[in-house]
Amino acid sequence: MSPGLRTRLGSTLLPVAITVVATAAPLALSSPAVAQQTSATGTFDQQVLFRASQDPGYACFRIPSIVRTNDGTLLAFAEGRVLNCGDANDIDIVMKRSTDGGRTWGPLQVVNDGGGDTHGNPTAMVDRRTGRILLAETYNKGRTDSSGCGSPCDRTPHLQYSDDDGLTWSQPRDLTDEIRPSSWNSWDGTGPGHGIQLTRGKHAGRLVFGVNAESWDGSKVSAAHAALVYSDDGGEHWHLGATQSWPVSDDGTFPQKPQELSVTERQDGTLLVSAREQDGIDLGQRTQAVSRDGGTSFSGPFRALPDVYTPEVQCSVLNPGDRILLACPGDPDRRRSMMIRSSFDGGRTWQGLDRGTAVTADWSGYSDLVQADRQTIGLMYEGGAVAATDEIRFARFTEDALTPRLGPYPTTPDLAPRTLPASVLGDPAPTDGVGGGAMAFDGVDDAVRLPYQPQLALGTKDFTASLWFRYTATTGEQPLLWMGGTGTTQPQVWLRAEPDANRVRGLITAKQGKATVSTASVATTGAYNDDTWHHLVLRRGGGQLALFLDGAQVATAADVTGSVSRDSSFGVHVGQRMDARAFFTGSIDDVRVYDRALSDEEIASAAPTDGTVLWLPMDRVRVSH
Repeated sequence: MSPGLRTRLGSTLLPVAITVVATAAPLALSSPAVAQQTSATGTFDQQVLFRASQDPGYACFRIPSIVRTNDGTLLAFAEGRVLNCGDANDIDIVMKRSTDGGRTWGPLQVVNDGGGDTHGNPTAMVDRRTGRILLAETYNKGRTDSSGCGSPCDRTPHLQYSDDDGLTWSQPRDLTDEIRPSSWNSWDGTGPGHGIQLTRGKHAGRLVFGVNAESWDGSKVSAAHAALVYSDDGGEHWHLGATQSWPVSDDGTFPQKPQELSVTERQDGTLLVSAREQDGIDLGQRTQAVSRDGGTSFSGPFRALPDVYTPEVQCSVLNPGDRILLACPGDPDRRRSMMIRSSFDGGRTWQGLDRGTAVTADWSGYSDLVQADRQTIGLMYEGGAVAATDEIRFARFTEDALTPRLGPYPTTPDLAPRTLPASVLGDPAPTDGVGGGAMAFDGVDDAVRLPYQPQLALGTKDFTASLWFRYTATTGEQPLLWMGGTGTTQPQVWLRAEPDANRVRGLITAKQGKATVSTASVATTGAYNDDTWHHLVLRRGGGQLALFLDGAQVATAADVTGSVSRDSSFGVHVGQRMDARAFFTGSIDDVRVYDRALSDEEIASAAPTDGTVLWLPMDRVRVSH
């Protein structure tokens, strides 16, 4: 980029004009590929906001943050990455403005010039009492390669502000002494996304945003921290508030590591804090906590959400009134399929993939939500046809575009001890089973999904999974039972028919220690798609993974060490992949999972009930009203 177009910001607190890296008048930067996405109920009007090919001087744009000012202007911030898409190269904080609710946008402007270093993690917020726009951010020394900042990383938090609707900005000031304890000496991250101003209760007017950090003991990361910081005087002074910390064990593992905190105020004035769960051994890739005192403390520990299916990624939350929105990719394995899910109970429960609203099927990553005007919501998100880092998009929509609040699912009984009924998705048809009724699945949207319960997470235990199946399909992946995550690295257990490969297969993926992942699988030598009932059993025990068909052992493999349910999204489905990318066409009956290895005799005889953690007869569906 021409040196004349990038001006390094100094260290004084005098207001300075931001650098404008364009000369054209405001344009609608719409792209035919993403100009409009129609949901089941409404339309998302989309356009490309930042992209290297349309914004010269940058190789990549990432990390969106967006706010609406008191004057109704939308300010959209991002990291402008100069050399490559790496996290720690020469990075500026850039911005575009819209004065018409996001329909059109002005040219790119540099708010904070990295000057060869990394200036990023933009986290914007607005003081509604004064109109001041505040922008929290972090600095670290830049690299010339595409690697991230090493450990320990020299990150420090900073803050700058604008008093003229984002036209000019103050010089940044260092917040280290105010919000970063000396022991947080390995990493420090503001947001990213947006901070909020409280509107209810005795702390109304308080500004709040999230941070996460790490400690370094001289040889390794020794602890992880998640916190809220707040200001009661419009951002003049900041305080470290609600904080939770987790020690890192000698093998590098830790229970939880909430990162990239997104905050919203619930209708009762409490704060809901939604966070990315990064590699903790607890189940789930989303976690959340609540503050009931304006961000001064958390009312309890962060709670993992195993059945909110997402990849490890930053997500954004917004409370427009009747529901709380969560914008997050819907593919639990990779960053793709941006989706907006709603909670109608203050974030206690969230819509699943089948009831959330898809924004795009493309690759997608980080996001931020904004109330663009009284009726319209805006979503700024990373997306692309090739990679989630191709561009940053802006989507406008109303709540009419979102899936409405729907009633409870039909259910089918789970006869295992201390269980809840399973949800019936789609409309599987009743059919004759092995000893009574069974369910026939249409291969489109029929499935049975179990509510998350701790006993379903089999961990390192021996186990046995048993079911009856009948089908005639000659192509496609035919999932029978899926427990855990998905992809090649997430812990999981599954049984499926693969008629294209002329086999029925069982697989487990286990994780040990910090990152050791191993997979074992067993398969039949035929597809068994003869429209006849067959009994299929997968057993882990005695150092072996074994597959049984119709009472006889047909394949074995050496067991792998580790947990089959750890640190990933976790779902249990019958007739469906966990990520909803394949459905079974055929009939399934009497699904059972035991937290022990059944003997050969037990498998060959009538199925026992002792040790069941899942038992679905598949013979009844109850409709709730």
